[in-house]
Amino acid sequence: MAIERAAKMTFADKRNFKKSLLVSAVAAASYIGAAQAQEVARGDQTVALEEVVVTGTRATIQTTIDIKRNSTTIVDGMSANEIGDLPALSIGEALENVTGASSHRENGGATEVSIRGMGPYLSATTFNGRVATNGSGDRSVNFSQFPSELMNKIAIYKTQDASLIEGGVAGLIALETLKPLEYGKQRIQFDAKANINPDQANLDNPMAGDVGFRGTASYVDQFEFDNGMAFGVSLGFEKSDISQPEAEMNSSSPSGTSLFACLNDPNITNEGFYRSAGDCEDQVGGAKDQGYNTSVDPETGKAVSHGSPYAFVGSSNGYKQNDTSDKRDAVFVALQFQPNDKTDINFDLQQSERVQAEERQILNFANMKRVTPGVTAGSLVVTDTGALMKWAGETAIESNSELYSRTEDYLGYGLNISYDFTDKLSVSADYSFSETTRDELQVGIRTQSDKYDIYGEETAGNYRPLVYWDKTSGILQYEITDFDVNDHSLFSDAYRIRIDNDVDRRNTSEAFRTDFDLRVDGSFITAVSGGLRFAELEYLDLGSARDEYSISRSSESGAAAIKDINETCAIEFPEKDFLNSVSDGDLITSVDGDGNVTGAANSWATFDTQCVSDMMLAYLGEEFAYPELQGETSDVTDVTETTTAAYVMADFESALKGIPVRGNLGARVVQTEVESVGYRTPYEIVESDSGVLSMRPIADAELERVTAGGDYVEVLPSLNIIADLREDLMLRSAVYRGMSRPDPSDLGYKRTFDVNTSEEVTTVGELLRSVDGDGNPDMQPLMSWNFDAAIEWYPNDDTMLAFGIYHKNFQGGFETARITESFLVDGQNLNADFDIVRTNEDTSTMNGFELTGTHRFSYLPGYLSGLGVKASYNFADSDFEFEDSQYGDSVILDENGNVVSQNIGIIAPANLPGFSEHVFSGQVYYQIGNFDTSLIYKYRSEYFQPYTSNGTRLRYVGDVGVWEAKASYRLTDSVQLSLEAINLFDAPKEQYFFTTDNLGEVNSYGPRVFLGLKAKF
Repeated sequence: MAIERAAKMTFADKRNFKKSLLVSAVAAASYIGAAQAQEVARGDQTVALEEVVVTGTRATIQTTIDIKRNSTTIVDGMSANEIGDLPALSIGEALENVTGASSHRENGGATEVSIRGMGPYLSATTFNGRVATNGSGDRSVNFSQFPSELMNKIAIYKTQDASLIEGGVAGLIALETLKPLEYGKQRIQFDAKANINPDQANLDNPMAGDVGFRGTASYVDQFEFDNGMAFGVSLGFEKSDISQPEAEMNSSSPSGTSLFACLNDPNITNEGFYRSAGDCEDQVGGAKDQGYNTSVDPETGKAVSHGSPYAFVGSSNGYKQNDTSDKRDAVFVALQFQPNDKTDINFDLQQSERVQAEERQILNFANMKRVTPGVTAGSLVVTDTGALMKWAGETAIESNSELYSRTEDYLGYGLNISYDFTDKLSVSADYSFSETTRDELQVGIRTQSDKYDIYGEETAGNYRPLVYWDKTSGILQYEITDFDVNDHSLFSDAYRIRIDNDVDRRNTSEAFRTDFDLRVDGSFITAVSGGLRFAELEYLDLGSARDEYSISRSSESGAAAIKDINETCAIEFPEKDFLNSVSDGDLITSVDGDGNVTGAANSWATFDTQCVSDMMLAYLGEEFAYPELQGETSDVTDVTETTTAAYVMADFESALKGIPVRGNLGARVVQTEVESVGYRTPYEIVESDSGVLSMRPIADAELERVTAGGDYVEVLPSLNIIADLREDLMLRSAVYRGMSRPDPSDLGYKRTFDVNTSEEVTTVGELLRSVDGDGNPDMQPLMSWNFDAAIEWYPNDDTMLAFGIYHKNFQGGFETARITESFLVDGQNLNADFDIVRTNEDTSTMNGFELTGTHRFSYLPGYLSGLGVKASYNFADSDFEFEDSQYGDSVILDENGNVVSQNIGIIAPANLPGFSEHVFSGQVYYQIGNFDTSLIYKYRSEYFQPYTSNGTRLRYVGDVGVWEAKASYRLTDSVQLSLEAINLFDAPKEQYFFTTDNLGEVNSYGPRVFLGLKAKF
């Protein structure tokens, strides 16, 4: 939050404040684009000009123009003429309308936002000028947590100055709520929306009901006292209960140990698809979880498996039908007090609680890695990159179900006090606090095929029926022999229940900053500003815990219990037209032993999860309870990051050959220290009489607390220059150095020992076989030098054409490295190899350009004058390389950090996280009289999206284009009807694993429709 660059104004003056100051924490005035009524002299007469008030879509687009034009840095954004007028149902969707911005979709809504083809890891976000936390373990902000109806302005800083909080190589996203005194008028507003989703109508008894609700209420007022004091208040409340149905095709992801590259060579029969029965990644009588071996053969200098064909295959795949409820309560408070014309005191608070619950029905084919001799190898169709398109084999078939819930609470507040010592010197102090907690709970049921049905009759398909699948149509489709997936009685094997406490995270940020702004009367330097900021971020993740129970058919009572549960808890498949919008034909075809078709369906036998859980626990004599998570276990990630930053910046104005030139020049110095806490089993080293050494856990001892960390200091200079070529034409340029810190979840220090129990250990160096875990507390930030230039034309209030180019030179990349770490055990230093992800010294570049244009055809006759357009396009090209940690290139380092060997990968590296080569947003709007409508199209090309659980594995999200629409009609000056829809044509999200043609997941959300009524007084 930089200090205001204007002299302090009285309360009455602030009511008419119009200029947008994007760098400041002061919210822009909500009234922009209105031509004020004024009087002009014509000879001896005074003529009153008519006041023209611009509202709706036109006004919002005019704020986009105004924000860009009035900023010193290169900025794109929008400000609401009235609260709730942003043309989107969430902040993420609103940001997609900003040039160069694109979002990642989860549950059909926009969540994380990328800037110029760079993911949220490379961006920073502030809320009212302060850092906001999230529950994901990264540095992005879950924009779906904040209601757009209670937001006043959003902006994206493409270039930076020294006053901005560091952390965004790509840019800085700024979200702001209004300040009540600057709003300058009383306003009470209610906004209610009914949520109607076509896909919801296909569900029986949906969790959120047939119609959802989303409502906001806000109150803004000001109080001026006789003694010159002024007080303003802004209150906002939102309550939302909407549906988010989802249909999904899925397969094992690369984030864990379930997806392997198995050898597909008929000359190799001890592993791969031509081995005897067993999993293709395992060697017969040899190594487990092997697959294609990327380690270097010293005799050839190539990978051990070099030249062997391979195919990627996961443990399982299938379908998932989700019924989802999304509830959110949010409260926003802003208080502004001006005891005199020199002092301005602001307090703001935001609180949000979001509960997302899902009922999931899953059809799972469980043994995709298992080789069926004489069947599997001959059925395979594989692309040049190893993606499997066809497969056949015998596999267990499961009807599984889950109850899932996520609760995410956000609390943020801040106090800012600014004081004008003189007309030229202002000083401010700001305290901020932000905390997000996230809990995820899950109950999972597994029912599986068996040789016998629940009545004890032998089944035709046996335990593992023969299954053939094909995804050449773009989605997995199955042919099953002698097994009807809609027959509940066939899911008769041992029943299992898992009760998971999956996530318990807390992310807290606390900061204090002080700034000054001194205006000077120099011929070149016009103002000098500076400040200090101290911040502490804490991230705590307690890991996960699981309780598991099962009932076996091996006993008479167990078989009877399974039969009873099956018959009691069986339900009809909950959804009609499952995945119809993305599938070509039936998902599942049943055939007999001779290949004759016996049935086809897009459904399967399903069970009531709560019913199965209750009956199983009752039979086992167990009480339902989620397992508790402990604060000191080997799964804990406990990171504290402390930052001290200082900056100084000068504003300047001059002229170059008669052309006015202005801008700012400054530098920011940032020091960061990281401390990461881990817990591990304490050991003692014991030597036997014969000299054999062993490591033994210390009996009854608590886990040992260990710490590791890192630190760095970076200098971030910046220069922004504007040349006013004409009154309506300006040229911008900027040079700055940016930094992006590693995600807090990547800074953990989880280490567990694999002890050598051999009786031949005689030296300390032999005691450890290896070390398991993850995290790199000493991971360094990604740095870049950035160069921007843009030319902008503003012929009138409704028209803008801007073209910009940019270049980024990254100093550092990401690599997986095997290093030697030293551990202190019982007073002895033990060394062991460990794989970490680190920032290396590689250099890479990004080049791009962006184009923005908006125009209203107000000169057209009659009703055509209400037509307008807005479009933006961003193109980027980068040679950045992100290697997959399992099948990409990696290095092995010695104790001094020197490369001693490497692994040679088989898959191409990804680009920057979140990198999309093409991003486009287009809007056609029509506004005439009281009618206002818009049609919006958003496109984003393919990009690499890291996993939160394991950001080192490659996952790509396919390119997608989404249509949205909004229409409103103002019944009176105070009442307005609206109709809004997102994802009009049900564009699915497609995800690809390891390579860009290995389709692993398809999510279909359907369109979302909101019918609203807004009233303001």
